[in-house]
Amino acid sequence: MLVHRSGSARVRRFAVTGILLAAFSLVFTLPADASPAADVPPRGSAHLGMGVAAHDGVHGTPARSRAVQTEGVDVSSHQGDVAWPTLWSSGVRWAYAKATEGTYYTNPYFAQQYNGSYDVGMIRGAYHFATPDTTGGAAQADHFVDHGGGWSRDGRTLPGVLDIEWNPYGATCYGRTQSQMVTWIRDFLNTYKARTGRDAVIYTATSWWTQCTGDYAGFAAANPLWIARYASSVGTLPAGWGFHTMWQYTSSGPTVGDHDRFNGALDRVVALANG
Repeated sequence: MLVHRSGSARVRRFAVTGILLAAFSLVFTLPADASPAADVPPRGSAHLGMGVAAHDGVHGTPARSRAVQTEGVDVSSHQGDVAWPTLWSSGVRWAYAKATEGTYYTNPYFAQQYNGSYDVGMIRGAYHFATPDTTGGAAQADHFVDHGGGWSRDGRTLPGVLDIEWNPYGATCYGRTQSQMVTWIRDFLNTYKARTGRDAVIYTATSWWTQCTGDYAGFAAANPLWIARYASSVGTLPAGWGFHTMWQYTSSGPTVGDHDRFNGALDRVVALANG
């Protein structure tokens, strides 16, 4: 009996040792690019240009140009309540506020940001941060329109923006193939136009567009381009677009970080608002 118990104990020790070795093996064979959950921001925290500096870098700011451009800003919950009178005094004349993300988030500061910019005299609009890995494009367009992304021909409301860029929560292209991404974007744009009568603006960066849509050129004829590039010039534009309508040129501007230039005088901003 003593021999039998001793043998059983050895078996149990070997079993425990085997389990521990297997666990350590799993830990040390994780992919090198696997990120701990703590490095992933919480859902809802994404905003215009969140991945620009990390992926495309920062290469200066634009010099003064003879071409007439109109200063703007974009804001999200990160800015909280915005000092709109200060921005107006500094020359900012148009603004976009984040309204929604996916189908699960609405910006708690949206009313102050969207209405506050309007109240000081700015032309304003709303944007949606796309998450193609969570729900379809049509569903997200509906969520956007239902929570601040609508449009009215009052001369002061800009068409909604689809913010489609690097995924801050996971795979760069949200786990979609290039053709699947194009289909997702098309579904969003078609639904937005059906709901509002306007073609949405597309905000993106050229490098992301190339990687995740395969240089798709089919949206350029109808959808204005808001290009993201932190440099002295806009650089190469995504496929199809011969010019940009707006340019996010920095994330470190005065009062709020994200500053933009409209490619034209204030009357062109009004023209975009009026459709």
